[in-house]
Amino acid sequence: MKKYLLIISLFAFSSCRNKVEQSWQLTPFVKSDSENPILLPNDTTTFDDPIMKRTINWEAKDVYNPSAVVREGKVYLLYRAEDTLKVVDGTSRLGLAVSEDGIHFKRQTKPVFYPDNDFMKKYEYPGGTEDPRLVETEDGKYILTYTAYDGKTARLCVASSADLQTWKKEGLAFKDPKNEMLWSKSGAIITKQVGERFVATKINGKYWMYWGDTNLFLASSDNLIDWTILEDETGKPKPIVKPRDDNFDSWLVESGPAAFIKEDGIFLIYNSANKGFQNKSKDTKNAYRAGQVLFDKNDPTKVIDRSKTFFFEPDKPYEFTGQVNNVVFVEGLVNFKKKWYLYYGTADSKIAVAVCEK
Repeated sequence: MKKYLLIISLFAFSSCRNKVEQSWQLTPFVKSDSENPILLPNDTTTFDDPIMKRTINWEAKDVYNPSAVVREGKVYLLYRAEDTLKVVDGTSRLGLAVSEDGIHFKRQTKPVFYPDNDFMKKYEYPGGTEDPRLVETEDGKYILTYTAYDGKTARLCVASSADLQTWKKEGLAFKDPKNEMLWSKSGAIITKQVGERFVATKINGKYWMYWGDTNLFLASSDNLIDWTILEDETGKPKPIVKPRDDNFDSWLVESGPAAFIKEDGIFLIYNSANKGFQNKSKDTKNAYRAGQVLFDKNDPTKVIDRSKTFFFEPDKPYEFTGQVNNVVFVEGLVNFKKKWYLYYGTADSKIAVAVCEK
């Protein structure tokens, strides 16, 4: 009996120890199975494209990879939508949908952000405007980081808005000419939580942004518009978080929703894939999954802790099969009515939500 009790005690100690080590994590997220997917492609909405000068079904192929903010007591979802014209497997534009409960959304019939005959056309067309991430500013405006894709190179870009409807394109995030051909995407700006808002905040006198879809890199800014890459001694972007061998994130790591400062440190959800996915294995264990990482709140380069395993993975039919199979890709996170809502793309085809009541 004593031996048995000792084993139980050791197990309990080990479990508590592991829980303490990962106590900073935001979990569990429960998928809203009765409602998911919450947004599907729509072949009835049309848009008069200014470049092609024709009416198109702008969200008929796929909708996915949404960002989200809470505004005036509602959740606003900015999402990526693709047409069916097959210019580069579908040109991407950003649509806007609104919800009063965080689950059921009413979408607008026209995109609010898209390639146009403007100074960004050479970067945004024909691939489009992809993968939005939203944060607020102190004065209630919005900063959007997004990927411009010309069909060959992805470039991280910035836009601003007062109302989420009308946007000003601010150009490339990294304006140094040497970075014009740099493959860059997935900009997650560090914020602080102010009620239900996530407001960009300075650390050591600067704004900071995690970015990248191979390693996680870091950049700083004085104004949220013009960003300077943190470089290593060779002048290349310095990896802050790298893939880990023999783990769920062994191939790549990529920024998720905006980072935010918690009591424990700077919290970031990240997307990842393992080497089995890279090798195009048909095994569903090889997939895009999500992890979490914690940085020093006074030093965005310093990792304090990292999730030992994924907290989110494909396990539904609409996550297994789509434009890209076996993918959950998280990009939107809000704290709404005292719950956490995580919005994500499923198999690069649809949009779903999971809720955490922590």
